[in-house]
Amino acid sequence: MTAQILGAIAAIITFVFVFSLMRRGVLREKYAVLWLLFSGIALILALFPPVLRWISDVLGVVTPANLLFFATVVMLVLVSIQVSYELSRHEARIRRLAEEVALLDRELKELRGDDGE
Repeated sequence: MTAQILGAIAAIITFVFVFSLMRRGVLREKYAVLWLLFSGIALILALFPPVLRWISDVLGVVTPANLLFFATVVMLVLVSIQVSYELSRHEARIRRLAEEVALLDRELKELRGDDGE
């Protein structure tokens, strides 16, 4: 099995897997778009290797595989940054919601006259 066929199969499997996760509601659309885009690009590069050679020639990269590895690392870094951003945002929301619940619980206890003493 050539690298070209293996790459195309991997891209198709990734595309189907991400699409399946999105349809089941496990993966939201805003995250799925990025993965679908990358798997589509990988499929194009696997089916048409001269495209990768042309891009590497334009950018001055001697070996197309090096360009592919570099692009993959950049993609993973960007995904990591996006996940970190979302995690930070959700942590802040959870903290704020926990504080609101604590204040509402205290207010409810005061209204009931139950000071916990």
